[in-house]
Amino acid sequence: MGEVGSSPDSRDKNCQVFRKPDLQQRTMFKKILIANRGEIAVRVMKACRELGIRSVAVYSAIDRSSVHVQSADEAILIGEAPPQESYLNIDAVINAVKESGAEAVHPGYGFLAENHLFAERCEKEGIVFIGPDSKSMKLVGDKVASRAVTEKAGIPLIPGMKGKSVDIEECVAEAEKIGYPVLLKASAGGGGKGMRVARNRDELVSAAEAGMREAKSAFGDPSVYLEKYIEKPRHVEFQVLADKHGNAVHLFERECSIQRRHQKIIEESPSPALNDDLRDRMGATALKVVEVSKYSNAGTVEFLLDENSNFYFLEVNARLQVEHPVTELVCGIDLVHAQIRIAMGEKLWLRQDQLSQRGHAIECRIYAEDPENNFLPSAGKILFMREPSGPGIRHDCGVQSGGEVSVYYDPILSKLIAWAPSREIACRRIAAALGDFPILGIKTDIEFLRDVIVHPEFLSGNTFTNFISTNMPDWKPLGGDDIIMQALTVAAVHSNFSGQRPRGPGSKTDEIPSPWQTIGDWEIAR
Repeated sequence: MGEVGSSPDSRDKNCQVFRKPDLQQRTMFKKILIANRGEIAVRVMKACRELGIRSVAVYSAIDRSSVHVQSADEAILIGEAPPQESYLNIDAVINAVKESGAEAVHPGYGFLAENHLFAERCEKEGIVFIGPDSKSMKLVGDKVASRAVTEKAGIPLIPGMKGKSVDIEECVAEAEKIGYPVLLKASAGGGGKGMRVARNRDELVSAAEAGMREAKSAFGDPSVYLEKYIEKPRHVEFQVLADKHGNAVHLFERECSIQRRHQKIIEESPSPALNDDLRDRMGATALKVVEVSKYSNAGTVEFLLDENSNFYFLEVNARLQVEHPVTELVCGIDLVHAQIRIAMGEKLWLRQDQLSQRGHAIECRIYAEDPENNFLPSAGKILFMREPSGPGIRHDCGVQSGGEVSVYYDPILSKLIAWAPSREIACRRIAAALGDFPILGIKTDIEFLRDVIVHPEFLSGNTFTNFISTNMPDWKPLGGDDIIMQALTVAAVHSNFSGQRPRGPGSKTDEIPSPWQTIGDWEIAR
């Protein structure tokens, strides 16, 4: 098997069968609007380019010089910096689709990706939404409603509320029935937004107040629900693909147990906790969830796995996941290509018995945040960044040197992924890449992530959702490089990125800089 980064068709013959699209049998979209920003928008644009589809970016006023705008074939301003005025503004996004003439919208993850009202609006406007239809999205996006449907199908569930609420006293009453500790979640979204653990009444009141505010800000819906909090579980999810004709497959699991503030920061596939029998049973359950919810397109069925290997259905994420690259690397399938093909009405070209996992992949999410200060976001200018590289290394990135990290959006900068024939080598590869990944001007979690990867408990596969609080509660960077870092920062401050906008033969006076304007001083060699 070739290294990661080789041509998709350079791998084994089975994978070639999966990837090879029959371009003569279908009409490809000519233009897709990506209703998102940052690294996921860039990722989707790359897939569009590979398929010969023109891409349209939307951007807020503060994002006009961002990487995703520069990466698109076209770009349309949709509002001011606050998400409610731009990336969460359904009318503005729909108007951009019409203005651009795009036939379809890819929502990425976050923002409007799991908003059934947006999907429904696209359907009414004759715009293809690259994701599930609005009815199934409404069902699986409402965690309480999806629990009710899956419970009827005999799928194992964690004890929890039968309905959602915006009433704190109602939440308190439900918690008394369930029994503390309880986990409070936003009903309308995921990604750890609005999630809080409460071990008594006072903690629940405080958690509900804060969780509802965060859910309202992130998803436009403050409603929450409660479920029993399981101590020391693993978070294991299954990637699924389903077409509009009733066919579905799963692409195996991802272990997502390394989390901070209930949000994943390291993911891997395969999970070190699963054997073949458990994997088959969980995969079959994931497909049953797809069937009863009438789900189509790409999605993720999430489970909690306890210490006795009992698993419980959590929710369906009705979108492309942040961690999708690890599945792509171990299964050899481009999930964005698959999403687009399914949205075009194509029948699923995969069979479950053809699918297998090859090697091991690990992803680290690179955030602009301070691990020494409870992972608080770190906004500011990126004075210098050098991307890591090497055999088996992939970097999905949405920023560049000189770019601004805003306070308005999720602080994810990029995703660093390593593939290798074994978990041991994958750990070594990604640890080495993290050690060769300078980002100056803002705080990042890079050093923290490397320390997680090389921790003996992680290397042993003992990855639980309480890993950080158990093994690294008082983490501090090793230090010793302060003088070097200060020197590098001073040099970066005086570089082209902190001064006037660089100019060259491609310079323009547009508000959006061209690629020529972003590479610094240059001249043609003679």
